[in-house]
Amino acid sequence: MYKVLLVDDENLLLDSLEIILSLNGMEIVGKANDGNEALDILEGVECDIALVDINMKGMGGIELIGHMKVKHKDVKILVLTTFYDDDNITKAITGGADGYLLKDSGKDTILGAINQIMGGVTVLDQKVMLRLTQLMSQAGTGVKTSMEAETENTNGGDKSPSLANLAQDITQREQEICTLMVEGLTNKQIAQKLYISEGTVKNYISNIYDKTGIHDRVKLIVALKES
Repeated sequence: MYKVLLVDDENLLLDSLEIILSLNGMEIVGKANDGNEALDILEGVECDIALVDINMKGMGGIELIGHMKVKHKDVKILVLTTFYDDDNITKAITGGADGYLLKDSGKDTILGAINQIMGGVTVLDQKVMLRLTQLMSQAGTGVKTSMEAETENTNGGDKSPSLANLAQDITQREQEICTLMVEGLTNKQIAQKLYISEGTVKNYISNIYDKTGIHDRVKLIVALKES
């Protein structure tokens, strides 16, 4: 199964996660109390995914994500934290996190998120997705959000040429799905709303990814809202 690194400064939580994940067939390759310890561990082990807290003594989660995307870019990152303020959400997602859950998530939610992320899906807690939707709504009123600022810093303020040309290539059904994604609906909710299968929704989204060149759900939603 998957090789997992746990990064948190709460040892009780680390031990609990180790038990839960181990009982579900995953191998814990290390436990770290901060980013520096995590990077040291990663130098000597094979790892598929890291569960990372945001606020830790020493190197925090945001800085760790940045280092991992340079030195260990093949390792997936699931943020598991109590914080879902604008700044941390923005920095984690734009920094390259593959998922963002809150610590009050249930066991099945965490296990499901790991499996989805390893399958190439970005996973967000409902509260986090709601906050992102609110941020993008503010963007629509002309209020510059931290997400917009981060995106501008990344690409110099220019929109993706592929996204700019999307309107002439996109089908009506793909447009409907884009709209529902911006509203924060999951694939399952989109399928129910449009009376199609969840697999069909995934196929449409894959087509949208190919047409835009943006292969990350959250970044696509942000780009769609800005356009």
